[in-house]
Amino acid sequence: MIPKKKLEKLYKSGLSIEKIAESQKWPYYTVRYWIEKHNIPRRSRVEASFYGYWGNDKNFSRIPKRLTTAKVKDLYYQKGYSAREVGEFLDRSSSNIYKFMGKYGLKRRAPAETNSIAYIKQEPSYRLKKHLTPKEEKLKIAGIMLYWAEGYKNLGKQVRGGTIDLANSDPEMIKLFLKFLREICGVDEDRLRVFLYCYTNQNVDSLKKYWHKITGIFLEQFSRPYVRKDFLPEKEGKMRYGLAHIRYSDKKLFLQIKDWIREYLNENI
Repeated sequence: MIPKKKLEKLYKSGLSIEKIAESQKWPYYTVRYWIEKHNIPRRSRVEASFYGYWGNDKNFSRIPKRLTTAKVKDLYYQKGYSAREVGEFLDRSSSNIYKFMGKYGLKRRAPAETNSIAYIKQEPSYRLKKHLTPKEEKLKIAGIMLYWAEGYKNLGKQVRGGTIDLANSDPEMIKLFLKFLREICGVDEDRLRVFLYCYTNQNVDSLKKYWHKITGIFLEQFSRPYVRKDFLPEKEGKMRYGLAHIRYSDKKLFLQIKDWIREYLNENI
C-alpha cells in the first residue's frame, strides 16, 4: 500500500504518474491504482500540459512531448499502454492516437491480447501472507489439499471459470478452508460468497442463518440457493444443513492455489 499523504504530496508537486513511479521505483500501474483508490483528484489535461512543460523535476523534459512512431511503439507495444493511456501521456485523444497509428501502419492489438494485458495489470484482490510460521505452513497445506479434494478446478469460459469454489456439508471443513483463505491468502472479506444447495423439505432461511454463524459471512453475501425438488424420504437426515459452496472470484488466486497444489504434489509424489 502507498500512503495517501505521500502520494498526494508527490502528485501535487507536479510530477506525473510515470515520474512518481520512476523516482520512487514503484510500478506505474501500482501508482495509478493507489491514486484512484485514495480518490486523489487527477489534473486536467491543460494543467497536465503545464506541468509537463514547466515541471520542477530536474529530469523532466522541458520540451513539449511530440507524437512520434518510436514513442507510440514504446508506450503501446513495449509498455502495454492502451490508446487512451498513450493519449494521456502524450496529451492527445485516443482517436488521435489510433489515427496516427493507422497513418504509419502500426497495428492495433487483437481483443484477446488486450484482455490479456488488462488481466496482467489488474491488481489482485488478496494479499498472500509471507514468511509463514510452522503452524501457518500446516494450515496452508491443509487448505490446498482440501481444495485439491473438494474444490472446483476447471478454468474455462463458463461462469465459474477462475472462481474458487469449495463445496462441502461438513461445517468443520468449511471453517478450516475459510481460515486458509483469510489467514494465508489474505482475501477481501467483501468478495466472499456462500451458495447453498438443499432440498425442498429444508428451511432455507434457517440454513442461511446456520451457515452465517459457521462462516461469519454476512447474509447479504449469500447467493440465491439451489433447491432440489426431487426429495426422497430415504434421504431424510442426509445433508442436514444442506451443502455449502464457499466462493471467491479472483482468477489470479484461483491459479495460485492450483500452482501450490502442483508444487506440493511434485515435491511429495
